[in-house]
Amino acid sequence: MSVKQEQLDAEEEVTEVAPGVLRAQLPIFMPGLGHVNCYILEDSEGVTLIDPGLPDPATSEALMSRLRSVGISAERIHTVLVTHSHPDHFGGAGRLRIEHNCDVVAHTDFHSPFDASPADPDLHQLEPADGPEDDLSDLDLGDLTLEDLQADRDPKQLNKRLARVLFGTGGLPEITPRPTPYGEEGGKPTEDELEWMRSWDQVSKQGLFSLSPTTRVTDEEWIRLGDRDWQAMHTPGHTGDHLCLFEPESGILLSGDHVLPTITPHISGLTPSEDSLSDFFSGLRRVAALEGVKTVLPAHGLPFSDLPKRTAEIIAHHDERLAKMVEIARQLGTAGVRQFSRELFKERSWGAMAESETYAHLEHMRLGGTMIRSVNSEGKAQYTLVAQ
Repeated sequence: MSVKQEQLDAEEEVTEVAPGVLRAQLPIFMPGLGHVNCYILEDSEGVTLIDPGLPDPATSEALMSRLRSVGISAERIHTVLVTHSHPDHFGGAGRLRIEHNCDVVAHTDFHSPFDASPADPDLHQLEPADGPEDDLSDLDLGDLTLEDLQADRDPKQLNKRLARVLFGTGGLPEITPRPTPYGEEGGKPTEDELEWMRSWDQVSKQGLFSLSPTTRVTDEEWIRLGDRDWQAMHTPGHTGDHLCLFEPESGILLSGDHVLPTITPHISGLTPSEDSLSDFFSGLRRVAALEGVKTVLPAHGLPFSDLPKRTAEIIAHHDERLAKMVEIARQLGTAGVRQFSRELFKERSWGAMAESETYAHLEHMRLGGTMIRSVNSEGKAQYTLVAQ
């Protein structure tokens, strides 16, 4: 099996991938991916970072090492932009905000997993089981204060309290899966993920708690980064708050996870939209219609140039998925999301993300009149193909 670009391990070398744009590849701890691209835009005041990776100390050190290799000191970071609310993109932003007092830019709908209305409940690894009522000050931390997160205290107790907020449990090994709108239990972190989180330092953990963008941008708003003007493009589907950036003078599109070069992005059925797959299609067609795109810089994988070709391939992939769902429905009759998911995906991919994407396709078909939905006695959504 050939390795996809997005699965390649992070390289240490920082390279210029477009005029005035450097790429630093950062290692990430997520299945199916080997790196995240952090883009560096330099100006007279310092640098802007796009998607600074995960919040853990190892990722932070990798980022700092890569910056030093091209003569950039951490003190020069004045802005961080996050394309969307997945931890390999926004995770390091809170840490950078704490350590360097930099601005954090995101779409107006961006919410971290600790906000009252998270933009994407699909983030089972980092989302609290019972979110705060208003803001961070309302979190029930017991005897742990926000100041304690920076203080020198027993790390075992800190981990225990953090786990309660993250997962709604008093200890890391006992994780209660979150409910889903289709009635199945959501996913929960693996032991490897839990062990990794135990290794985080207090700044990493506090960064997740305290991250709040200092600047929120709306669709089609212009923002100046790296001494050039970028147009913000809201492109939901992968998450509800996904943001692309287009710089027409140089023909650069920062595509985040909206358009990737060799894998199809995950489509979350758990965004605030009733039809996230339709939103995703609309966003793909919108960026494909941009005039003058010369270089697409994705969040994973290598730069590429033929944007219309790649968007058409991704849409075709999902059209094939929708056709397969019809076949599955004919075989299963009336069935739940998990049953559909295990027919749609290979066993190695079974889990919360596969079910979320399956749900997105089923709801798209229901809204399009191809499926009908009912709820069984266990409260689980059931889908049936409309007679044709």
